Amino acid sequence: MALFKRSKTTATGFDWAGFIWLFVFFWYFSGITQLLIQLTGTSGFTGFRQAFVMSALWLAPMLLFPKQTRLLAAIIGVVLWACSMASLGYFFIYQQEFSQSVIFIMFESNVSEAGEYMTQYFAWWMIPAFLAHTAFAYFLWTRLRPVYMPRGRAMVAATAIVIAVAGYPLIKQTMRMGNFAEGFEKFETRIEPAVPWQMAVAYHRYLETLGDMQGMLDSASKIAPLKNLKDASAGQPATLVLVIGESTNRQRMSLYGYPRNTTPELDKLKDQLAIFDNVITPRPYTIEALQQVLTFADEQNPDLYLSTPSLVSVMKQAGYKTFWITNQQTMTKRNTMLTT
Repeated sequence: MALFKRSKTTATGFDWAGFIWLFVFFWYFSGITQLLIQLTGTSGFTGFRQAFVMSALWLAPMLLFPKQTRLLAAIIGVVLWACSMASLGYFFIYQQEFSQSVIFIMFESNVSEAGEYMTQYFAWWMIPAFLAHTAFAYFLWTRLRPVYMPRGRAMVAATAIVIAVAGYPLIKQTMRMGNFAEGFEKFETRIEPAVPWQMAVAYHRYLETLGDMQGMLDSASKIAPLKNLKDASAGQPATLVLVIGESTNRQRMSLYGYPRNTTPELDKLKDQLAIFDNVITPRPYTIEALQQVLTFADEQNPDLYLSTPSLVSVMKQAGYKTFWITNQQTMTKRNTMLTT
C-alpha cells in the first residue's frame, strides 16, 4: 500500500492531499482554541490568522525527512498537545484566550496553590472534553503519510516555508522598529497565539522581567531617599502590619453591605476603621498590581517602580525594621517576582 501511494504520487505529481493532512494536524492544536474564540466572539481575527500561519512552520521538517513523518509528527505533536491542553482548559474556565499574564502566574505558583486552584475550578465535563480533544488529535495523526519530493526541491520548499513564516516577518519588524531587540519583541507578539510559542514567548519574557526585578533589588539601596520625609509618630513604640490578601471581593463582605455576616470581626471594629469603598486595582494580577500599589508607579508611569523608593524603602528610611512573611514561596525557595 505504501509503495502504491508513493508511486502514485510520483506519477501524478505532488501529493497535495497528504500535505494538507500534515498541515491540518499541526494547525489543530492552535486552531481549536482560536476557532472557539472566533465562534464565541471573544477576540478578533488576528490570533486565528497568526495560529494558521505559524502552524505551517512544522511542515519544513516533514518535507526534509519524509521517511520519519509519523515519528517526527508524534514528537512535535506531543509538545503541541500539552500546550494546547493548557490553553484549551483556560478557555473552558474563563472563555478567554491564554495570556502572558496567566503564564507568569503559573511560574510563580507552588504545588499547594495550584492544587487549590484545580479544586476550585475543575469541572467533570472537562474530562470528556480533553479526551475528545486528544482522540481527534490521534485520529489526525493516523491520517498522516510521507510527502515525497526530490531532495533539492524539498530543501527549497522547506527553506521557503521558514523564511515566509518566520524569517521575513522578523526582518520586517526589525527594520520597522530600527533595532533587533524591539523587532524581535514585536515578532514574539505575532507568534504568541500559536502553540507552543505562547509558552516559549511568555517564559522568555518572564525571565526578562524577573531579571529586571532582581536588578531592582540589587540597586534598591542606590535609589535616592525621599527628601523632607517626616514621621509624625517618631520615637514612639509602634508595630505596623500591612496585610495583602488576594482574590477577595468586597461584594461578598458584610463590612461593605453584603447581607450575610461574612466579616464579623471587622464589623465589630467598623467605627474604628477607615473604609475605602471606591478603590479598583490598577492591574489584573498580583505581580503588576503590587508594582504600583507598593511604589510610586501608576498606570501612566508603570516603570517608576524601578527608579523610585518602594513603601518598604520609605519605612526603612523612617527608621522601621521591615520583615516580609509570605505563603507563596515556590518549591525551589528562590525569590519570585512577587517577593522581589
